Amino acid sequence: MASNSNVVFGDEESQISGGTNRVQPCSSTPRNRINTIDDDEGKKHNFLSLSQRLGVADFFCLDVWRASMGELLGSAVLVFMLDTIVISTFESETKMPNLIMSILIAVVITILLLAVVPVSGGHINPVISFSAALVGIISMSRAIIYIVAQCVGAILGALALRAVVSSSIEDTFSLGGCTVTIIAPGPNGPVIVGLETAQALWLEIFCTFVFLFASIWMAYDHRQAKALGHVTVLSIVGLVLGLLVFISTTVTAKKGYGGAGINPARCLGPAIIRGGHLWDGHWIFWVGPTIGCVAFYVYTKIIPTKHFLAEYGFKHDFVGVVKALSNV
Repeated sequence: MASNSNVVFGDEESQISGGTNRVQPCSSTPRNRINTIDDDEGKKHNFLSLSQRLGVADFFCLDVWRASMGELLGSAVLVFMLDTIVISTFESETKMPNLIMSILIAVVITILLLAVVPVSGGHINPVISFSAALVGIISMSRAIIYIVAQCVGAILGALALRAVVSSSIEDTFSLGGCTVTIIAPGPNGPVIVGLETAQALWLEIFCTFVFLFASIWMAYDHRQAKALGHVTVLSIVGLVLGLLVFISTTVTAKKGYGGAGINPARCLGPAIIRGGHLWDGHWIFWVGPTIGCVAFYVYTKIIPTKHFLAEYGFKHDFVGVVKALSNV
């Protein structure tokens, strides 16, 4: 995804322009430019086996695992930085902590994406990996490897944060983890405050879909990725995520609700390390984004067929996988 190359998030055949640091999975045939696909190559996609559709060979390719280290470290830094921002902004007792938090989150995400894109494609979020696998930009096998790496990185990031904060801050802010409800003191004893399960789930679905539609779509669309350049696209991704965090925390204004996660791995790290009430409703931060990704994928199948090479389709496209499975 660079200004002089049609590179997209998770493009498994040309991660950055200029041919440097390319990640070539064993199951793929290199292509110089993603938009040079021809009729013959497009037709070949119809005759791929199920293992080729799923990219099973990626599990045995060293380069894919090496690329996943970028996802692991990127996710670790992401969790450490974002959760630190959440804690520090609310601890500072500013008048609009959610606004400051959203701005800082947008800046941090943009910087991290710029750092990780040359290594692995710059996912650091299971939402991006799963969505890219559904669309077919990467294989489901690579997505699984990335998501596992992201979750491990999130756990390491939460461990690092726990090592540097006091126990009182850890208890007060739950390591900056994703929360739907908390237990707070009430006039007649402790009470549970926060957001209803249905509201939180819908927010995750809507915010995930908007995130994919409003920002990641620019990376998936080779025309926009080339016209805008990767710095602009990644800046927009960070900005959109910051806006969604601000909107989700402002529109609810409920104490106990930490805002839309839009990143299951980031929510998992603090939940494993801190535990307790962070597990209450934790499934929402996985199910909501998953539904949002599926909804976005359905949208990509509805739009005009000539969009981002959809007239040929990517070889790992989910519908293609299902068709291959039916022929087994």
